[in-house]
Amino acid sequence: MTTEAAPGEGESGQGESGRGFDGFSRQTLDLAGRTFVIRRANEADVSAIVALLRDDVLGAAREAEVEVVDRAGAVAAGAAPAIPDAEDAAPYARAFALIDADPNQLLVAITEAAGQADTPGRAESAEQAESADQTRSAGQTHDGTTVVGTLQLSLLPSLSRRGTLRLQIEAVRVGPSAQGIGLGTAVFEWAHECGRRFGAGLVQLTTDKSRTGAQRFYDRLGYVASHEGMKLPLD
Repeated sequence: MTTEAAPGEGESGQGESGRGFDGFSRQTLDLAGRTFVIRRANEADVSAIVALLRDDVLGAAREAEVEVVDRAGAVAAGAAPAIPDAEDAAPYARAFALIDADPNQLLVAITEAAGQADTPGRAESAEQAESADQTRSAGQTHDGTTVVGTLQLSLLPSLSRRGTLRLQIEAVRVGPSAQGIGLGTAVFEWAHECGRRFGAGLVQLTTDKSRTGAQRFYDRLGYVASHEGMKLPLD
């Protein structure tokens, strides 16, 4: 993995101001004969990131506020389209502005050059291939790259654990075109190292109880299910 300076970004590690992720630099990851770039997401990436969030049974239900999923895993009628329309995009734009303005938040876009997604990595069903094509279409950027993954990192200052700075990992998605080649593991290894560079002494995440496959994945990475997470909507 290599680090490169990006426009408006400093070197790896703490920025001159020492605030949060100031000084973050994009990184290049070579994997399975393909080259991925891990960079800070920009406003133009929002629709592609939302498409990745919705290209998932639980994610589609959350983003569309749909609670019913049939036994085949399909979201019930009324689910939101992969790419939000202008009215639907407004809350995502507001959220992105808040994330982008907060030095302790880093929304990541994982991209690769057009055409690389066709490199053999695993066998796909017709449905998976169609989903991958739709995700690539939604994720195409102005420079010809495609957003194939995303995650959000948060630095959480805390007095507990003797003032340990925590790294929170949320909203991890790898699109169908980039699955099955070890990208998820590589991205988590990158995220852990990123947290270390910016001063975090502990990494934490939450996962839905129904995601048993994800839980096994986190177990292999060394995560321990030491706490019981709870949520309460503030309607």
